[in-house]
Amino acid sequence: MVEQDLKSVAFPNLDERYMAALEKCTLTKRRKVRDSEKLLEVGQHDFNFYIVISGQVEIIEDPDDASRIVTNLKRGQFTGEVAQLTGGPSIVSAVARSECDVFEVTPAALREILIEHPDLGDIILQAFIARREILTKSGKFVGLRVIGSRFSHDTFRLRDFLAKNRVSFTWLDLETNAEVTRLLKLFGVKPEETPVVVLGHKLLLRNPSNRELAESIGIRRPVEQTVYDLAIVGAGPAGLAAAVYGASEGLNTLVLERAGPGGQAGRSMRIENYLGFPTGITGGDLTDRAVLQANKFGAHLSVPSAAMGLTFEDTYSVLRLDDNQTVVAKCLLIASGADYRKLDMAACERYEGCGVYYAATPNEATLCQGADVVVVGGGNSAGQAAVFLASQARQVYLVIRGDNLHKDMSSYLARRIEGTPNIEVLLNTQVVDMKGGGFLTEVELLSTRTGERRKINTPALFSFIGAVPRTEWLPSQIERDQVGFVKTGADLAQSTQWTLRRQPFLLESSRPGVFAAGDVRYGSVKRVASAVGEGAMAVRFVHEYMKEM
Repeated sequence: MVEQDLKSVAFPNLDERYMAALEKCTLTKRRKVRDSEKLLEVGQHDFNFYIVISGQVEIIEDPDDASRIVTNLKRGQFTGEVAQLTGGPSIVSAVARSECDVFEVTPAALREILIEHPDLGDIILQAFIARREILTKSGKFVGLRVIGSRFSHDTFRLRDFLAKNRVSFTWLDLETNAEVTRLLKLFGVKPEETPVVVLGHKLLLRNPSNRELAESIGIRRPVEQTVYDLAIVGAGPAGLAAAVYGASEGLNTLVLERAGPGGQAGRSMRIENYLGFPTGITGGDLTDRAVLQANKFGAHLSVPSAAMGLTFEDTYSVLRLDDNQTVVAKCLLIASGADYRKLDMAACERYEGCGVYYAATPNEATLCQGADVVVVGGGNSAGQAAVFLASQARQVYLVIRGDNLHKDMSSYLARRIEGTPNIEVLLNTQVVDMKGGGFLTEVELLSTRTGERRKINTPALFSFIGAVPRTEWLPSQIERDQVGFVKTGADLAQSTQWTLRRQPFLLESSRPGVFAAGDVRYGSVKRVASAVGEGAMAVRFVHEYMKEM
């Protein structure tokens, strides 16, 4: 989208027809605002939505001791961005620059407006998405700041968690950023106390856990102690699709995600074979839109909230979470996905977060610009990573155990790799050693065809070598294959666990009312489109099951 067009979408003027409708709307409250009064502040949670009737409201960013004006809002323009619906903190402040009249709308009322007034809702949602795009692409927006060393496991862990959860942030490298010394002095922090997380003038946390960080910035929404119609474990494409369909069809829907929404697909820099996106879409953009949709319809997303165990009381599922809370649901969807397998060597775990990575996004790419990098794997994820990294690194070595690039990779992607001059494909090759001090500096490869060994000086190895299902938390009542993938539908024909007279629904597990979708399901097609389809289908079967209760 052309920059000027994007700005017009991001900051539209509601015409008099919409303003008159808002005047009559019972969900809005008219309010007078004094000159210099703050309507919202950076870091504020559950903040209200404002539409300017008269006067002027200034939107500003306040990184530390200087404010930057983002825009000025006048009649018919409104505050807010994606965090307005997802529960995250406000990334800007809004200050009246004259006496103003505004419409004030609570977060709950805004959701009702989006559903009850779809034309107006579309304008607001499109503006929210465009504003986030403008901020992230501007290169000027600061947001949260993470101060820490590029060689620190914890610095990468915090950056990775924020990136997975689509929280705008700026990383200041302890070794290379000239501002670090001044800022550490300003906040009274010693270098050895990093990483730290800062928002505006405020030092938020010193080396927090992911949960502490999520709770501090407000992205971890507490789980209500109620009986949900549908609980979904996992917020990848299957889980998010089920959340959208379930919530939009009136089910009280909860989504539990241990790390960040999007799953493996959410970390892809370019998905080109997903229907409706002929020029491709990043996994992050697709995830942003899905999360926004789920929140629009009232689904409750809690991150990080990991399922640690599952029991049953009568026909209900009882989930035990990692903070020992329990969640009770009439129906359960297992959409916990799969993790990439780890390379079979002791050094692999030692260098995770400081040389070994399982995603290739801008978050990781900043650590290897202009360097040689190694990508391991022969599937689409590895291929997409290699193509993206080729635009950042000097040379990309794509290491494949088999003898054919086209065997497990989409044809269009394999051809693109073959036509990229700084990607070297190494067939019949495997990683046999990694070396370095506190961080990776060298990878050793072995050609299984010739026996030749080759050492590559590199700061980064990206691993995409098959999937391990996240099903260790499931009880024996949920039948799985020998690897751990959940069996459903016809694959349970010989099951002794199934107790009902009817046959299991297509996506139903060996326990009635417990379904599985996406990569975690035995026999699933490992593609974004099929995961989304399965998530949507699962909700249909949930309705059918609930008729039996």
